Amino acid sequence: MRIIDTLGSLRAKTVIVRVDLNVPLSDGVITDDGRIRASLTTIRELKDAGAKLVLISHLGRPKGEPDPQYSLRPVAERMAELLGAPVEFVPETIGDAASAVISGLSEGDIVLRENLRFNAAETSKNPDERLAFAQRLATGADAFVSDGFGVVHRQQASVFELAQILPSAAGRLVAAELEVLQRLTVDPARPYAVVLGGSKVSDKLGVISHLIERVDTLLIGGGMVFTFLKAQGHAVASSLLEEDQLDTVRRYLADAERRGVQIVLPTDIVVAEKFGADAAFETVPADAIESSRFGASGLGLDIGPQSAAAFAQVIAESKTVFWNGPMGVFEIDAFASGTRTVAQALTDTSGFTVVGGGDSAAAVRALGFSDDQFGHISTGGGASLEYLEGKTLPGLEVLA
Repeated sequence: MRIIDTLGSLRAKTVIVRVDLNVPLSDGVITDDGRIRASLTTIRELKDAGAKLVLISHLGRPKGEPDPQYSLRPVAERMAELLGAPVEFVPETIGDAASAVISGLSEGDIVLRENLRFNAAETSKNPDERLAFAQRLATGADAFVSDGFGVVHRQQASVFELAQILPSAAGRLVAAELEVLQRLTVDPARPYAVVLGGSKVSDKLGVISHLIERVDTLLIGGGMVFTFLKAQGHAVASSLLEEDQLDTVRRYLADAERRGVQIVLPTDIVVAEKFGADAAFETVPADAIESSRFGASGLGLDIGPQSAAAFAQVIAESKTVFWNGPMGVFEIDAFASGTRTVAQALTDTSGFTVVGGGDSAAAVRALGFSDDQFGHISTGGGASLEYLEGKTLPGLEVLA
């Protein structure tokens, strides 16, 4: 994969940098700036090299037209604070105003264009539309650096076509993410444990299928666990369940047994009367969820303390650990204990630990952990999972 060094001297060159600044916002306030911080290494390097930087990113899922709630203006302001240098915001993605600002840049200047997804061509299924948009983005630029790891699994104009139009290379973040993923897939240190959570089994089918022959232990938590428990014949009350995945899960359980791979399921579950911070709850055995005082209406919202301790013990004994997906509804304190225990175990182990982006990254920060307590926190949950599924990622292939 081509990296920045292959582009030669970038002094006085106009460089478009595709970053992933898709941060969570609440009433226009950034609640987690992890992705902005992750982008700074490449930005600082290019700025110090005298490049003229044009940053591009998406935020949220606007419907192909301007939507103020998804504006990148707050991101430009926060990035300027973190960099200690001006970051000019251009309130359009393409157009005369953007072109004028870019043509007036001096060495080391930084501008951030408005949300790419305010233009429907960015995510169009029509490659000609994407190409035309990418060509307009590329106007006046000398090179392209792809550093938005969270989108490299997408065949989108700013990820794929733009890399074909301009001399292109991966930024430091993308290179670092790929190095970590290779450590997870090419001769990882053993024992190798993967912790999977989140709401749906269907979101993780590919990664389970691909990893089941490569890992020593799979630890299953989160909402997806109830499909596993049901597949084993246990009632799960009103907990999240994907009936259409039961046969698939049974095949995984049988395959793991044949291969000698241990699938560890919770032995106890925190069951609540309803979904909410004010809900009554209690801990019951995982094979007797309907025995809670809430009966068939009970909702499993976290793994129990016994299970969390067992998961932590496996993590402590492992040399490589990949974690994707919270163990429960961590946003509500009563149901955050399982996720907190797993996160703490990852910080305590001497093995190589990777937090697989997305909700997992949000969870560890929300629970008070810092990025440097883990071996690596990925900026791309979906991209990480697709790589671990063995899929081809367009945004990486185009840089080969």
